[in-house]
Amino acid sequence: MKLDKASPIGVFDSGVGGLSILKALQAQMPHEQFVYVADSSHAPYGERDADFVQQRAGHLLQFLREQHQVKALVVACNTATALAIHNMRSAYPELPLFGVEPAIKPAASLSHTQRVGVMATAGTLKSEKFQSLLNGLQTDVTFVLQACEGLADAIEQQWQHADNKAVSALCKKYAETMGAFGTQAGQMDVLVLGCTHYPFAMNELHALVGPDVQIVETGVPVARHTHKVLVDLGLLQTSGVGGVQLFATGDVQNLQHAAQMWLGERQEPWHVATLT
Repeated sequence: MKLDKASPIGVFDSGVGGLSILKALQAQMPHEQFVYVADSSHAPYGERDADFVQQRAGHLLQFLREQHQVKALVVACNTATALAIHNMRSAYPELPLFGVEPAIKPAASLSHTQRVGVMATAGTLKSEKFQSLLNGLQTDVTFVLQACEGLADAIEQQWQHADNKAVSALCKKYAETMGAFGTQAGQMDVLVLGCTHYPFAMNELHALVGPDVQIVETGVPVARHTHKVLVDLGLLQTSGVGGVQLFATGDVQNLQHAAQMWLGERQEPWHVATLT
């Protein structure tokens, strides 16, 4: 299937977390149309096995390519990138595919204490892709890895419960488990958010680790790379009004509320279609 410059860019995640990537993509490419899918009836991916994540990723890719003829796809989920993107590239070799991964390399260069914290899902931290990324770094930095079981799901569900008490409690639990944050020797002075859901807890995490600790996430670097590749391929839209279509496989309420909060007033009221 030929790639068309006028076609939209597909973006998917297990839930609302990928909106943090979508926001950066929109800022970098304001004239583009996007189709975002939250696989919310199967979220979070980080606590699923590899076969399941690969099956869901393949299903969503097929939907985006065949129903919306997307010209590129951003896998806005660290776990799906780690476990499924190689299969997706094999299935659609002509399609530009972009994944996300914990930004441990730039974090290492930012650290003065040579100690960096990484919060991610268990699925991401255990994946061969992440271990290869970690082992390939030529650095003396020590990485403190923390699997944050339940945090992505708590972030996903916070709008249903109209509060973020569960999110705050889990952030506190995992930050304290990791050890001391700060700028002194032996402390972590950089924190990597290795799940696209976690930027939704940025305020809570900043309050826990302190103002001197840099928190690194992946939205802007992914958006810049996507922009560059589309320019090189002659597929970037440089005029017209951009927009977003939103789809969810489960309850649409979380995605509606998250889009209103995260993406702002650009296209309200947000309409979310249900995808089976």
